[in-house]
Amino acid sequence: MEHLSELLYNLAPYTHFIAFGLLILAGLNLPVSEDLVFIIAASIAATITPEKTMLIFLGCFSGAYTSDIIAYAIGRYAGRQVMETKIIRRFVSEKKLFKVEEYFHHYGQKTLFFGRFIPFGVRNVLFISAGIARMRFHRFLIIDFFALIITSTILFSLGYFFGDNYRLIEPYLDRYKYVVFAIFIIAATLLISIKIKSFKGQKDNNDQF
Repeated sequence: MEHLSELLYNLAPYTHFIAFGLLILAGLNLPVSEDLVFIIAASIAATITPEKTMLIFLGCFSGAYTSDIIAYAIGRYAGRQVMETKIIRRFVSEKKLFKVEEYFHHYGQKTLFFGRFIPFGVRNVLFISAGIARMRFHRFLIIDFFALIITSTILFSLGYFFGDNYRLIEPYLDRYKYVVFAIFIIAATLLISIKIKSFKGQKDNNDQF
């Protein structure tokens, strides 16, 4: 965090460009925290370059949005080739890959929207999976856009409000990540359980006839 903060503060006049580039790297699963980039960039906007607040926000937003699209494109145009390599095939069978595609066909929109709130690199896995499952590109763009509007506004507002004291957010940000991740896992488990019960009920009814 210190190195990230130092980099952005030392290049404060170019925060919008630096944040854009960092968020592209975050989207490629390099060790850059998307959440912290938003918060620190907003802190700089509040304390050093208030006249560039909107420009910095747009730099952060466009960087995150572009990185999401890159992850989707990797999944769509290279995901299948990667998944079919011998190394990956040892861990992921064609049957499992088919299940992922089926899952995205039925629940992809909800998963993509709520998955945008989850840290730990889960976001990119979902974006790549959406590409592999060949979710319609315009649908991906729309869902991700609205989810990102929410997350980016929250993170940027927090950084702007706390200003120089943005470090106070970090402990709570970590808790927020774990809470959101736990909620997502619970919701996904319940959804799958309900679907399985529904499928079994339909099967039992069919067997009676």
